[in-house]
Amino acid sequence: MQSCNYIPHLPLCKFVDYFWFVEGWDLPHTRERLFPSARMELVIDLSENKALQNSRGSCSPTNKLQTPILSGAYSESSIIEIAPLSCMIGIQFKPGGSFPFFNPPADELHNKRVALTDLWGMTALKVQEQLLAAPTVDACFHLLEQILLAQTVKILKLHPAVVYALDEFQQTSSGYAVADVVAQTGLSSRRFIQLFREQVGLTPKLFCRIQRFQQSLEAIAREKEIKWISVANACGYFDQAHFINEFRAFSGLNPTAYLTQRGENPNHLPLFD
Repeated sequence: MQSCNYIPHLPLCKFVDYFWFVEGWDLPHTRERLFPSARMELVIDLSENKALQNSRGSCSPTNKLQTPILSGAYSESSIIEIAPLSCMIGIQFKPGGSFPFFNPPADELHNKRVALTDLWGMTALKVQEQLLAAPTVDACFHLLEQILLAQTVKILKLHPAVVYALDEFQQTSSGYAVADVVAQTGLSSRRFIQLFREQVGLTPKLFCRIQRFQQSLEAIAREKEIKWISVANACGYFDQAHFINEFRAFSGLNPTAYLTQRGENPNHLPLFD
């Protein structure tokens, strides 16, 4: 498998974690359980990209291209199909980063995967065609930058209260609770929650729970010898039972089962029939 990432230039890097490209999956499984990360992602199929085939190796031919898909912010695990020898490109948005580029509020896409044609109309298929015609992966990345800027439907900024909250919620050392952050914004709790949901796709409390779950995945990946109580304490859970319940809620299995089944990517669990 070949893969690469690309961080776009300003102003997009404020909203996008990275663009990614992957080609040549040859895995022993065809499905994976995907864990929630509170981020939205755009996935575009390039399985019939003959230009890339000539310049970089083989992409698998398919009878039909899949429509580009936008995944909303998920708060539960989901099953995805892994096509062998696929060729795909995508955009991993930062939390709240997709807001300027799509008309529906982000919370309307919560736990949903939506065809990009439903959001951008026929422009979505033109985007796919343009990427298919690009001669190299770098050209695809630069084209994606231009496309995303051209599709801006809202001002390229989030509400200052949302920006502040996201910064606080994503700091592992922050001792702020949601109520503390709301108090710092000067907004009413109701107004703040509404803004946060519209721009991020989740309630502040749910976002923080997922952040803590993600921190636990990172802690598990770092440690050679896992002590669950240590992971629970490091990630801010009340106790080990609280950690296990939350882990099961977001992953669909308990931490011990995850440890025995995990693959290379902490957020993707291989499923074998």
